[in-house]
Amino acid sequence: MEEITNKVANSGLITIDLGEMYPEGERVLLDIKNQLFQELILREKDFREFIKTNDWSQYKDKYVALTCSADAIIPDWTWMLLASALEPFAKKIIFGDLEKLETVLFEETLSKFNAEEFRDARVVVKGCGDKPVPKTAYIELVRKLQPLAKSIMYGEPCSTVPIYKKSKS
Repeated sequence: MEEITNKVANSGLITIDLGEMYPEGERVLLDIKNQLFQELILREKDFREFIKTNDWSQYKDKYVALTCSADAIIPDWTWMLLASALEPFAKKIIFGDLEKLETVLFEETLSKFNAEEFRDARVVVKGCGDKPVPKTAYIELVRKLQPLAKSIMYGEPCSTVPIYKKSKS
């Protein structure tokens, strides 16, 4: 009887799972639409009262995206006041939606990624996972790996899509 060989295990492929880099913590969208007068106008006095009386501790250790879903002109100082109130509590505060928040979190994570570890390696970037990974994270990972890796593939080691292969020049 012939011995079964695990070709994937012996292939020398290194798998990177961006889902493992997912920053843990609750994401919250803070929409100020309800703080506007008739969902149109931000009144400074009313808004300052909201800042003063709101329980900001509810955002402790959360990632917060600030936005306004109403079609209104919001002065820049509004976001500064919100950030100032949230700063003692939130892990991270950004202006934008939850998708933008994920992008920013992954940008920070990948800025610390040591691509040098993958010099001359055959890399597989894992495809499906249980954590939401923004498209920008895949792009940034390829940008960091391509100057160093021998090859980059996407998917699972048993079924990959070639992305990049270093020329043999």
